[in-house]
Amino acid sequence: MNVRGALQNRTYEGSLRFEVEEVSVDHAIGRMAVQPGVLNPFGTVHAGALIWFADVVATYCAIGDLQTVEENGQGFPVAVDLHSVLLANERDGDLTATARCIRRGRQVVVVGTAITGKAGRVLLEMTTTHLRSGSPR
Repeated sequence: MNVRGALQNRTYEGSLRFEVEEVSVDHAIGRMAVQPGVLNPFGTVHAGALIWFADVVATYCAIGDLQTVEENGQGFPVAVDLHSVLLANERDGDLTATARCIRRGRQVVVVGTAITGKAGRVLLEMTTTHLRSGSPR
């Protein structure tokens, strides 16, 4: 792979495709296949793709029960803080994001999410804090 050559191109495009397969009041699980649209110039998954994947699964975990979000969006848990640690990466295979509720208050929800790759290797650990929209300020 010619990384210097890849860095000469300053136009980027890509796409993500993943599924949130399981949602409950205390956890959510998603799966994503490593695909060309998520790779960086080194041929591994782009950090932004990992964070996007983890963020969406974490948000479903923060929602927990879809009935808590009104049709107008009130009650949707907006992420107000996100901290991620990138620990490893993959070039191919399937990734799994597992989000678990750390604290669920009336207005604030804290979620811990891990993305694992081959053989359960942890690629990313992320903690997000969500504020339910429409909450008093």
